[in-house]
Amino acid sequence: MTLLAGRGLHGGAPASVCLVRAPGAVRVRARRGAGRAEARLAELVCDGASRSTTVTTRDRRLEVRTVEHLFAALGSMSIRDGVVVEIDGPEVPLLDGGARAFIDALERLELAPSPPTLRVMRAGTIDVGASRYELRPPECPGEVLVEVEVDFDDVRLERHARWSGDAADFRDRIASARTFGFGHEVEELLARGLASHVARESVVVITRDAILSAGSPFRPDEPARHKLLDLVGDLYVHGGPPIGALRAIRPGHAATHEAMRRGLADGLLMLDRTR
Repeated sequence: MTLLAGRGLHGGAPASVCLVRAPGAVRVRARRGAGRAEARLAELVCDGASRSTTVTTRDRRLEVRTVEHLFAALGSMSIRDGVVVEIDGPEVPLLDGGARAFIDALERLELAPSPPTLRVMRAGTIDVGASRYELRPPECPGEVLVEVEVDFDDVRLERHARWSGDAADFRDRIASARTFGFGHEVEELLARGLASHVARESVVVITRDAILSAGSPFRPDEPARHKLLDLVGDLYVHGGPPIGALRAIRPGHAATHEAMRRGLADGLLMLDRTR
């Protein structure tokens, strides 16, 4: 058992994640006070708001916000069996602002990776608003390739990041990319009474005049790498990351969930529903 505790990014409420080895498929157990609800990963549905991903069940017995960093850790390690994820609080704690803390905790459990459940069946493009998702089948057995292209209209920031499915590479190069925001977004959140408890070391704030990074040194590709991290977390809810290649241009939480739903409905993607 491994316990991680902190505060949520948006609401600032105390929250914790307890990872417990257990047989069977990954299950999420949500606790709020004396209440408790549990669901298998396959039972979860997504509500991708503009700033985070919320998972719930169709009967709303369970609801947890801001799951994308935790799910990025699970997805990058191909963990679909052997653990119960118990979340106490309305949202997952921010911790280091990325996925490295979750990966370190999962590695201590020594869980075996599971076979992929999602596959790109044919090439195609899905447009959701300003976001575009380009898919193609694998060019070699087991190929996983996830790419993002962002457009922040800021010459200080690199636009591309990619990951080839290797768990160690994700841990070492992608997982440490921190949550970021632009100056006007931070001001808006603070005006609404949100994000007031965020540790400065866990986030990067980008303003017109400076890039504020109180923790590790900022690198120009960190926002793009964090977008890739978020994407992997969002894909995990749908069975991903998929076997094949996925290139996301200007991805967002809500757009990614809608693109995955369309891809599955149109046959661009196929999910192994036996798992």
